[in-house]
Amino acid sequence: PPPIEILNRQRLFKLDKKAAAKLSREVLDRIGRQEATLTISFIRDAEMRRLNREYRQIDKPTDVLSFAYHESPDNFFLEDGNAHLGDVVISVETAERYAAELGLTFDTEIHHLIIHGTLHLAGFDHETDNGEMNRLEKKLRKDLL
Repeated sequence: PPPIEILNRQRLFKLDKKAAAKLSREVLDRIGRQEATLTISFIRDAEMRRLNREYRQIDKPTDVLSFAYHESPDNFFLEDGNAHLGDVVISVETAERYAAELGLTFDTEIHHLIIHGTLHLAGFDHETDNGEMNRLEKKLRKDLL
C-alpha cells in the first residue's frame, strides 16, 4: 500500500508517527480505499487559527481540518496509480484541551481526529449524510482502537 506521510510541525507533544500512519492506512483499507494516500500534519494553535480563519472565516483554532485535493475522492489517480486524497491537519494544543474536557488521553483524542480527518478526505461529510459518517467513525474507533 502507498505510504501515509506524517509531518510533525510542533514540539509540544511527543507523537507516534508510525502509529498515526498505520491507523490512517487501516481506515483507508477498511473503507475500500487501499490505493489512496494522504498527509497528516501536526501543528500548533497559532497556525491552526490562521488556517481556520483563511479557509473557513472562523478566527480561532480548531482540532482538525481536512483539505481535499479534488472535488470527488473517486475521480482521479496520480501517475503511480495511487490517489493522494489531500491533507489532514491536527492542532495538538486544541486536541489536548478537548481530550481533557472529554476525559480522554491525548493519544486517544489524536487517534479519533486521525479517523475523522481521514474519513473526510475519503468523501464522507457528517454535516450532510444523515449520520452515516458518525456511525462509521464509531465502528472504526471500536474496531481499530
